[in-house]
This record gives sequence, structure tokens and C-alpha cells, in this order.
Amino acid sequence: MTKHFDPNRRHDFVLLFDVTDGNPNGDPDGGNMPRTDPETLQGLVTDVSLKRKIRNYVATYAAHEAPDDQKARLKIFVEHHGVLNEQIRLAYTEQDIPTGKPADDNIDDAEILAGLRAIAADLPEAFTFVDRDDDASDDETEPANLAYSGELSDTEKKEALEQLEEVISELAIESAIAKKTITFIKNLTKKAGKPDKSRANAEKAQVWMCNNFFDVRMFGAVMSTGLNAGQVRGPVQITFARSIDPVLPQDLAITRMAVTTEADREKLQTMGRKTLIPYGLYLAYGFYSPYLAQNTGVNKFDLQLFWQALVNMWDFDRSASRGLMAPRGLYVFTHESKLGNAPAHKLFERITVRLKNPNSTPRSFKDYELIVNTDNLPDAITLTDLLAE
Repeated sequence: MTKHFDPNRRHDFVLLFDVTDGNPNGDPDGGNMPRTDPETLQGLVTDVSLKRKIRNYVATYAAHEAPDDQKARLKIFVEHHGVLNEQIRLAYTEQDIPTGKPADDNIDDAEILAGLRAIAADLPEAFTFVDRDDDASDDETEPANLAYSGELSDTEKKEALEQLEEVISELAIESAIAKKTITFIKNLTKKAGKPDKSRANAEKAQVWMCNNFFDVRMFGAVMSTGLNAGQVRGPVQITFARSIDPVLPQDLAITRMAVTTEADREKLQTMGRKTLIPYGLYLAYGFYSPYLAQNTGVNKFDLQLFWQALVNMWDFDRSASRGLMAPRGLYVFTHESKLGNAPAHKLFERITVRLKNPNSTPRSFKDYELIVNTDNLPDAITLTDLLAE
């Protein structure tokens, strides 16, 4: 049955995963120790951590396995070390929406004109230099002109000016002329105005972001931090994952056999620390809204890829610090009605996990008993075990 692939139905799901001798989600405010609830000592994994794994899997899939007709829709907005405002800017530049108001200025100073003539071939595309002396079709009495489109971001503008300064240096242009030329260009960029922040432009940009970025389409995003693409409420929401039983974080020192310098040869070199828990079985809940999915353009392929990511992402997130992490259950409750046919928490209560021996300390998934209650399941609800398929 493939009802769980239908983007026009409501889906509620339970995700089970475990970790052995690893740190599933370090807390930077706690020396990167595994996150725990201080009252119950249960382990915690944030929704942000889980979404990062999903994003990484989708990015890997897009780069190596995605059909050509789907690649364009599988960009990732929140990339590792990415710049969000630059991603939003793509929605403007790819659709030729103005990213700034242009500015231009006539060049009356002979030294500035000489400097611009020297670097004309190296000017970024955002600048247009018109030298009247070289344009026989124009009135040669008119002054030369430099125009700037206003499209560069602050970072791009800074980089462009630095590159022009390097070009001027390589050309060995007289310092006075070089200084006046660069100052003229900088002043021109300051005259350029901010982009038109009309609602129509923002909505057009938002649609483009939803169509092209998988994580915007699925999880939503705030995209009004630079060029405005509005805010999107995503159809998929995931809770923190919480371990079934308390976990005991450990902080272990590690040493190295090789040293960096000759002076350190006789010293015991403490390289650092490793933090881990011996074992933890975690449970998280998730929700999919077909109404919000309609707004962002989620299709059947997106939903298939999302379920695929929850099952397979663990194998693409290996690291020395994570230990052994693996999915242990993915149960999807699919409703016939978009509004839903049963409260999510009641459905979740049908998935029960408990220790086989309550007096033992769990060290593997085999120490647990997983009970899935399918008795008297409403006719309008379909339960799919995705790890069993």
C-alpha cells in the first residue's frame, strides 16, 4: 500500500532510532556533552539535528541519484556553512527581479576617466562604462558615464572593489589616479538604492524558493532577513527525540602517539576528549499537514524522498563521534481525511516500547520489546511500517 506517499492526506509518524557508544547530539553550552533532560536524565536529540540529517541525505541524493527532471527542485536552503541571504537572492536574480535601484554618474575628471579606461575590461558585469570618445554614434561632447545596476550584495560589492584594487595595482596605475578612480566607484555604489520591497516581488520570490528548495517546501523558512521572500510555514514538523530510558553521558580523555614538535616528544599529549553514551533508544514524533503542503507545492516525489531519508540518512551521517546510529522503527499513520480521522496522540499511544527486564541496564535494541497495537484501528486510518517494507 502506498497511501503514505499521498501528499494530499494527513500523516502522523513515529520515529525510533538508537545510538551505541556515541554522541547523537552534543550540547555546545555543555561542553558538547550528549543532551539530557536534567530531571529525568533521558537523552534528547533536537528536531534541528534530525532535520540536518534529512537535508544532508537529500543533498547527497540530489547530487548523485536524482532524476534530471527533479534535481532543480532539490536544492537545500539551510546548507552547512551556507549564507541564507545569498540563497534568497537567487530567487530574485533567477527571475530578473531587481535586487537594487541603479545609479549612474558622469565622469568629468580626466584622471578618473583615464583610470576607468585602464580597468574597463575588468569591471564587473554590474557596472557599465560608456566612453563617449570611443562611441562614434554619440555626441562626443557628452561626458563619459559609469552606471551601476545596484544588484550586488554587500559581500559581493566588497569583493568586487577589492578585485578592482588588485587590478589597478597590477597595472601600476599612478597612485593619485588609482585612488580617485576607486573612490569614484565606491561613491557611485553608495548612491544606488535598496530594492523594491513590494509584496508582489516577495510573493514571486517565495514561490520560487518553494519550487526550488526541498527544505523550504517541507520544513518552511523565514526568508525576510535580506531580500524579502516572506515566511513559509512548512507542512512537516518533528519533535525532539527523547530516549526511552535514562542515559549516562561519559566524558573520556584521548591521547595521541605522535607529537607536533620535537620539544613535545617526551610529553604525554592529551589530544582532547570524547563524549558519548553507552546506549540509548530514542523516540520522536512527526506530523505532515496536506493543507500546508498545498501552499508550498509538495508532491508525491517529495514525500517519498522524505520517508526514504528518515530510513537511510543514518548511513550517510557516520562520524567518529556518533558511534553506531541506526533506525529501529518508522510508523506512519495515514488519514483518509485531510483534517484527520483521529487525534495524533491517541495513534501514537499504539506504539509502545519497554524493557524486557525492567531491572536491567539496556545496551542494545534486543533489550527492548516493541509493541505495535493494530487492534480496532479505525477504518479511515492506515498504519505503515516503513522499515518492514
